[in-house]
Amino acid sequence: MAVLKVLVIDDEPGIRSGVSRILNNFQVNYPFMDEDYTFEIQEAATGEDGIVIIDRDKPDILLLDNKLPGIQGIEVLEYVRNKKYDIVVVMITSYASLDVALKAHKFGATDFIPKPFTPQELKSSIENITKQQYLKRITHRMNEEGKKVRYQFLSVLSHELKAPLNAIEGYLRMMQEKQSGDRIEDYVTPIERSLQRIQGMRNLIMDLLDFTKIQLERKDEKIEEVHLSNIASSAIVTVQPYAIQMEVSIRLTVKTDAVIMADPTDMEIIFNNLISNSVKYNRRGGKAEIIIDCEKDDVVIAFTDTGIGITETDRENLFAEFVRIKNEKTRNISGSGLGLSIVKKVIELYNGIIAVESVADVGSTFTVRLPKKQTVNAQQT
Repeated sequence: MAVLKVLVIDDEPGIRSGVSRILNNFQVNYPFMDEDYTFEIQEAATGEDGIVIIDRDKPDILLLDNKLPGIQGIEVLEYVRNKKYDIVVVMITSYASLDVALKAHKFGATDFIPKPFTPQELKSSIENITKQQYLKRITHRMNEEGKKVRYQFLSVLSHELKAPLNAIEGYLRMMQEKQSGDRIEDYVTPIERSLQRIQGMRNLIMDLLDFTKIQLERKDEKIEEVHLSNIASSAIVTVQPYAIQMEVSIRLTVKTDAVIMADPTDMEIIFNNLISNSVKYNRRGGKAEIIIDCEKDDVVIAFTDTGIGITETDRENLFAEFVRIKNEKTRNISGSGLGLSIVKKVIELYNGIIAVESVADVGSTFTVRLPKKQTVNAQQT
């Protein structure tokens, strides 16, 4: 339950106690809110006392009388504006002339409540303000998260793309200057390494595109029957050249011809990432196996490898964004740190779960459970 702090500045004790009585047990909730809002009430009889509380406690809502002993309500409002406090101000006064109203609005007053007001008038105003505060906080949080993601994107791009581009440039200059000879055969190794670097950059770009697709509103989904064995076979074909290079054998075992209602692209993201990882983090000459089966209403897919494994400490942040396991065994393995976070987000869209079991230097098994039928999350647009 969330709490909004309300400060009442009014020289009439009856008004102050009336506001406290009405709002003390009042709760605001809308269907789109994830929690109820209640109110913590503070009182001040003068503008001077009110300013002390404003500076000290930073209330969320200010119910402000204009006619006060000493400094006037409009001066308190101007003070709040000059301090740039994030406070919603409502003027409560029987002296709300047009001039005062215009000035109060200019200084940032959100609403007016005339004296005397009914409990319902006060509650109605507070309900609207609470909705605005909730939406403002959600927007602020989304903006902050967006800034963080954009910063991480730029950091990953600058770091992950700069190194391969420098390497490719170096190899091309080596060939341009014919440092190793005049024949194309003299440059087989630089060409192969350049192609590997290009593939790494391509993988990074695809990861970023997948991540963006999951993060943004999903309007282009095409939910249909998807045979997971077909998706798995296509993913194996895609990663096969790298598996041959790594001397890793891949086996697909289909215990049940599992069919799921889903967007095929989403399923490709899951299989491509997990099968690629089972090769990338395997040992030379190792094995990778994908097992597809069904249990009641769920499809269960296990991705098993005989690779380097994952320590318990590394498993804690394995699915976080932009996180890569860094140790001596992964030093030469390129990646964006986005793959598993993307996989987890896709799985959660279908109300599924992913779990991992791993033993260092023995191997890992990633187990994915997905409901067969289309779910609410997968239909969202």
